[in-house]
Amino acid sequence: MEYSNNKNYELNIYEGLEKLNLSKNEVKVYLTMLKIGKAKAGRLSKEAMMDRSSTYNALKLLLEKGVISYVVEANRKVFSPANPNKIIDYFKEKEEIARRIIPRLEKLFKETKEKENVTLFKGYNGIKTVFQEIIREGKDNLMFGSEGQFTERMPYYAPNFIKQLEEKNIKVRNIVRQKRGEKASKTTSIKTVPKEVRSNVVTNIFGDKVAIIIWSETPEVVLIDNKTAADSYRAYFEFMWENAK
Repeated sequence: MEYSNNKNYELNIYEGLEKLNLSKNEVKVYLTMLKIGKAKAGRLSKEAMMDRSSTYNALKLLLEKGVISYVVEANRKVFSPANPNKIIDYFKEKEEIARRIIPRLEKLFKETKEKENVTLFKGYNGIKTVFQEIIREGKDNLMFGSEGQFTERMPYYAPNFIKQLEEKNIKVRNIVRQKRGEKASKTTSIKTVPKEVRSNVVTNIFGDKVAIIIWSETPEVVLIDNKTAADSYRAYFEFMWENAK
């Protein structure tokens, strides 16, 4: 055969069959069978220089792929290579299976991604992680519900965060209750709503993200990374901003 006299050509076939998802042992047995024709497992084992167990395992896998067949002669299996085009048929079948399950896989993937879009952070380090995300995003930050918990409970980190906002010129619009006494920074604008309008959480809207901070004993942050959600929260904020003083 042509490739038996051309080492490089045979090597290319070997590598190509491996890339078609045949194991090294399957390739050895299959190429041996193509060279010598039909044979019993014992001869194939000898010609391929493989132990019997590995040869039988390779034959089993090749049979499953449909690229070889066998007949029984004198109570012994004699294996034969099928037409190499069977390799194409095997992968066409795999492709058809893939086409059938891809829509369901895509649905699972989408559901997983949607789940990943909501992340919960706990503790003060979690608060820092989300606030640094505001800095990295570099987009305007719209905020409402603040009762001054940030500066009161994180007095060392808060000034550093405000400084970073100013350095990156990140605009902040903050809606607070009347008489809260909230101080504006260089990049912050403040409007007020009646003092009776009290919120138990602080909401930050920036880019395509929404951070909902719950200042419980151990603070928590729910970070939503979803453009639709962010746009909805932003529209709600703009309505409040327009009607605030």
